[in-house]
Amino acid sequence: MRTSSNPAFRNLPQGAVGQAPYAGFQQPQGGVPGHGAPQAPSGEADRPMTVDDVVMKTGASLGVTLLIGIVTAIWAQTQIAAGSMGAVTGAMIGGMIVGLILALVIIFKQKASAAMTLAYSAAEGVFLGAISGVFEMIVDGVALQAVVGTAAVFVVMLVVYKTGAVKVTPKFRKWMIGAIGGVAVLMLFNLVMGLFGVNVGLRDGGSTLAIIFSIVCIGVAAFSFLLDFDMADQAIRQGVPAKFAWYVAFGLMTTLVWLYLEILRLLTYLQGE
Repeated sequence: MRTSSNPAFRNLPQGAVGQAPYAGFQQPQGGVPGHGAPQAPSGEADRPMTVDDVVMKTGASLGVTLLIGIVTAIWAQTQIAAGSMGAVTGAMIGGMIVGLILALVIIFKQKASAAMTLAYSAAEGVFLGAISGVFEMIVDGVALQAVVGTAAVFVVMLVVYKTGAVKVTPKFRKWMIGAIGGVAVLMLFNLVMGLFGVNVGLRDGGSTLAIIFSIVCIGVAAFSFLLDFDMADQAIRQGVPAKFAWYVAFGLMTTLVWLYLEILRLLTYLQGE
């Protein structure tokens, strides 16, 4: 199986249950169990993963994040209005740390678990909700705009992948992995220098450099979806067990979270006073 920039997808087993009945994010006629296709072997763990599995698991994960995020964002704005910024900061840091720990466990233990993926989604919901509440106090309506923008980018990149407008070739994959690594290094460098009181300017309000860096990050995150889609496609082709759809959902969620944060930041830069 091809490698991906998304670490979650590197842990998918290869050809675990033989060749899948279809591939390419497309279902053949009568290819869904119960609609003319032979029934899968006993249990979800024994049958090949399908595109329906990916859609349902990703939808469930995204739904958890959205629900908890909305509730947390409303709570955060109430707390900020009451002068309790410390509680919001605590929720933000707590959600980020818990999400990071769960992500590391999922990646390194290769645990395709509904509970782990949904717990990660819930933690990210708390983190994104808290930070969205803060940004909403700066620019009213920016969180909703970021959600719409994230959804639009996701749909556009899915169309790009489906139509083959951009081919996921080995060369493209290498370039993307390099771009993601470069962005990660710059973010870490900016963070470390900030701890020593040095302002590099990559996250400096609405400065030109900060805006350019956010646009670059959005571009890299958007094209990362192509790698994610391709790896999900390859998993279906190779007959990976259905339970590993939770891995795919987790991988897509990590990219969605990153993209949303970058769009939220950019919109705040552009609209903030």
